[in-house]
Amino acid sequence: MTEKSPKLRAALDGIPTYKPGKPAAADGPTAFKLSSNENPYPPLAGVLETATAAAASFNRYPDMACTALMAELAERFDVPPEHLATGTGSVGVAQQLVQSTAGPGDEVMYAWRSFEAYPIISQISGATSVRVPLTDGEVHDLDAMADAVTERTRLIFVCNPNNPTGTVVGRDGLTRFLDRVPNDVLVVLDEAYIEFIRDERVPNGIELYRERPNVCVLRTFSKAYGLAGLRVGFAIAHEPVAAALRKTAVPFGVSQLAQDAAVASLRSEDALRERVEALVAERARVSEALAGQGWTVPTSQANFVWLRLGERTVDFAAACEAAGVVVRPFAGEGVRVTIGEDEANDVFLRVAEEFRKEL
Repeated sequence: MTEKSPKLRAALDGIPTYKPGKPAAADGPTAFKLSSNENPYPPLAGVLETATAAAASFNRYPDMACTALMAELAERFDVPPEHLATGTGSVGVAQQLVQSTAGPGDEVMYAWRSFEAYPIISQISGATSVRVPLTDGEVHDLDAMADAVTERTRLIFVCNPNNPTGTVVGRDGLTRFLDRVPNDVLVVLDEAYIEFIRDERVPNGIELYRERPNVCVLRTFSKAYGLAGLRVGFAIAHEPVAAALRKTAVPFGVSQLAQDAAVASLRSEDALRERVEALVAERARVSEALAGQGWTVPTSQANFVWLRLGERTVDFAAACEAAGVVVRPFAGEGVRVTIGEDEANDVFLRVAEEFRKEL
């Protein structure tokens, strides 16, 4: 008898595997990980203690409704609790958004290159990805994206700041774009790095959500708040969308450790701002040094910088690793380098300077 394999969905064929940032080697010269946009600082004061206390009860299920976290977020952002939904990091919520809006025959649009999870979660749902190239300045081409909207468009991701280029779209351009998008198309403003923005022309997405029912704002505790390992993100959206997100969430997906740590982090805003300011200052130092070496570096409003290296991308990443830092290469395109510890940034800058001389 011929053995047969279980039938799986054809939509899964050819889905690219999400590639996490390569970790620093446990043995060898590599000491610094600049590949995952992690916060290099330890948890904020009191957060570790809060999570440790929650761990004493991890024989119990977490609060599936995330009641305390929802209440804290509602107060912090002045939104109704019914307009909130949580998930396993912002990428988990992003997948819930696609599941809630798009299926076979529908289109999900995003800039490219942008967050590499977008094509994965779109294909999992059976939707068709529509990738709109960035401008020559590595910025979302909002006019081209608006032109690409069709009757099949169900969801549009606008990653602001954009991962991996760090570039942003301003209030005027974003408002014009939203005016052109049909009201029945959901626009998701993915603001995973919003805490690092210092360009006053960039709006807080919550301002736009308040006046537009088809705008959803996506946030995370993984980056500025430094809770990447606990996996907690959230969306702010009008009630029909938020309700759909709660329906598609994995039951008990956000652990009690994550919920309690997120609440404690929200109550440590002053300490958070100090850390973010330090990273923003270091971002400026790294960017200025790269420009001084002759690199063309897009102005980053995130906690990383982007170097477009084309065919030299893999070689550059290898040179960095040999020197002791791991960066995130996108073969044939460029490298994304997280702003990390000062010492790590110095090693990266030395590699960049030597590599530049060889170009």
